[in-house]
Amino acid sequence: MNKADEQIKINAHPYHWYACYTVSRAEKKALKQLQDAGIEAYLPLQRRLHQWKDRKKWVEVPLINSYIFVRISEKEYFNVLNTNGIVRYIFFEGKAATIPDWQIETLKLAMASGAETEITTEKLEAGEPIVVKQGPFIGLHGEMIEYKGNKKIKIQIEHIGHTLLLTVPIGFVEKIS
Repeated sequence: MNKADEQIKINAHPYHWYACYTVSRAEKKALKQLQDAGIEAYLPLQRRLHQWKDRKKWVEVPLINSYIFVRISEKEYFNVLNTNGIVRYIFFEGKAATIPDWQIETLKLAMASGAETEITTEKLEAGEPIVVKQGPFIGLHGEMIEYKGNKKIKIQIEHIGHTLLLTVPIGFVEKIS
């Protein structure tokens, strides 16, 4: 297959990111099954210290409980739904909500950077639009907010009702006019 044929094939079935709702605590198993089936999937994980009665242990837990992201074309749509642990797609205006590539890339960058990351469903007041001018998030646009006494950047993940909050030193950002 030459490069032109590959491009036609890609354009015939464009790939988009979608959010899927999973069975509680089945995110990692669903991720493995999707990847084994050749479906691009992303599950943002964070390390947390869990304490039991007899011990403490660092474990990786999903950043957003019961959510997994898949990058698929129309032809893989039902394959995802037939995966054990996947309950449904997240819908917006009657159809599966697409997540822009840049939002998934921002989420991946946040998780890979080791920056303090927090997810909230709390509706936050609008603030000043900002751009990060240095550091690992350089070029990232967001909204400056004051949250729990810390300066953080708010990035809305469209259509799933969650907001990504990143702590960035105040000197790393500048206001957009």
